[in-house]
Amino acid sequence: MRQVALVTGSSRGIGLAAAQALAQAGFGVAINGPVEDDELHGAIGQMQALGAPVMAVAFDVSDVASHAENLALIEERLGPLTTLVNNAGVGVLQRGDLLDVTEASWDRCLAVNARALFFLSQAFARRLLARERNADLFYSIVNVTSSNATAVAVQRAEYCASKAAAAMVSKAFAVRLGSENIAVYDVQPGLVATDMTAPVIETYRRRAADGLTLLPRVGTPEDMGRVIAVLASGGLPYTTGQVISADAGMLVPRF
Repeated sequence: MRQVALVTGSSRGIGLAAAQALAQAGFGVAINGPVEDDELHGAIGQMQALGAPVMAVAFDVSDVASHAENLALIEERLGPLTTLVNNAGVGVLQRGDLLDVTEASWDRCLAVNARALFFLSQAFARRLLARERNADLFYSIVNVTSSNATAVAVQRAEYCASKAAAAMVSKAFAVRLGSENIAVYDVQPGLVATDMTAPVIETYRRRAADGLTLLPRVGTPEDMGRVIAVLASGGLPYTTGQVISADAGMLVPRF
């Protein structure tokens, strides 16, 4: 019996890299995007080349009412879920002074980055607890938050607030699900080259080279994917509730 994962926001970037790493580790993988489009189909094509069981499941994670239905669909096609990777996320509508943050940008960040993560985790956990689980498989929730759950970026305060909320959700689920042998992790990427960071990535590269990160480079989606796959595979036994700072040492306190 194989492990089966849903990776949200996995038609590109960190999510796609995580899905690929999980497939290489032998998982069946459900690839998610908000809509069924060329990007989602392209991701499926890349995944099929790896030879793993894979399916597309198009739904907007902020539509909480659709969660249970889509989890059931995945299990019908791929088998019982063992793993949820909450990767889907959005940035701010416009970087700038927090005194100019709009309700629309605040609500969007919180709806996707925190509210959706909470309720999809809830729906996933309910499914696991309602059935007998295989003692030979590893069950987990891996949340992808951000270094901004801890470190302030004042030009995108609403994003920071949403990621801080998601980090606390991770801790809460770890406490609730520990007795059920379901591990929960919070992966906090630092400077990673993705579509979201593309407008500022060259600045990030310079700052990394100048010492902002202890390892003098920006990260890649593949770096994050490997971290996520190790966690989801049970590669860090006897752990749960951990924050994994995948940030090249950026947040290490120093003088």
